[in-house]
Amino acid sequence: MKKYPLIILLFLAIASFGQVRTIDSKTDGKYIRVNGARLWVVTVGDGDPIILIPGGPGGAHPGLRSFDALAQNHHQLIYFDGFGRGKSDTALNVSEYTLARDIEDIEGLRKALKLEHVSVLGHSYGGVVAQGYALKYPEHLSHLILANTFHSFVMWQENDDNSNREIKTNYPEVWNELTKLRDKGLVSSDARHQEIYGRVPYGFLYAYNPSKFEGGKSDYPNSMNTKLYYQMVGRDGDFIVGSDIGSFDYRKQLKDLKMPVLIIGGRYDRVAVPWMMIKFKQYCPQAEFVMFERSGHNPQVEEPAREFAVINAFLAR
Repeated sequence: MKKYPLIILLFLAIASFGQVRTIDSKTDGKYIRVNGARLWVVTVGDGDPIILIPGGPGGAHPGLRSFDALAQNHHQLIYFDGFGRGKSDTALNVSEYTLARDIEDIEGLRKALKLEHVSVLGHSYGGVVAQGYALKYPEHLSHLILANTFHSFVMWQENDDNSNREIKTNYPEVWNELTKLRDKGLVSSDARHQEIYGRVPYGFLYAYNPSKFEGGKSDYPNSMNTKLYYQMVGRDGDFIVGSDIGSFDYRKQLKDLKMPVLIIGGRYDRVAVPWMMIKFKQYCPQAEFVMFERSGHNPQVEEPAREFAVINAFLAR
């Protein structure tokens, strides 16, 4: 989450991994009108539909294209740029960017595509949207996959706290500069603050094997909307979560989900931290939970064969 906030580097680093056939995200999609806005939608494969929800908040869909291999098992993958992301329409006022809007856009997309039932895979922040959708529209959801995500604002705050502990301990020179800025009143959303935060390599917090995330860059338009990000996490959201992310909490409701639920974690994830990730089983005891032992925040990049096998077996039920 950070130099962009480090989360932004996710979409720059992994967009080029794992594609099973050549599809140009810029040209091989189409616009679909959802809740008054044009959303850019790209589909891969044929079969049972899966809507994949990107992270961020603020990330466009190319950061999830490592999931393309799932299409080989008779699934149609439905990627999209959410409102304010990528090639989709942007808001006139940042106050239009909300978690509630993102949830409603999943339902609007399902209706626009004329799909009676869908599976949903939400990664990172996308899993926050996916949980909200499952709780509000369970009758249209066949399977729910929550990958490296958060069950509450409490867990997101632990993401901030853990990330900052790691940076303070391992990158003291970066931490000292940040401390000086913050003593002057600067916060996460200030450009200088973002620039210094971005000196911490993405792989340090997000990867088991950082080399898998080196060198990848994307020229996809608006691949990460930082104005949207700080609107939704709060102006100092890399330290103290606020706004929508500072108030969501699904913990009491997850036990009521009736559809099959798969929850995926990464042992080396310093963002969706394992000690809070395993609490998903406490809140959602009916779910299948799988921890990937050689992955950070992106098992679809670090352990793709195992993760896709798990997902395909889960979807076959």
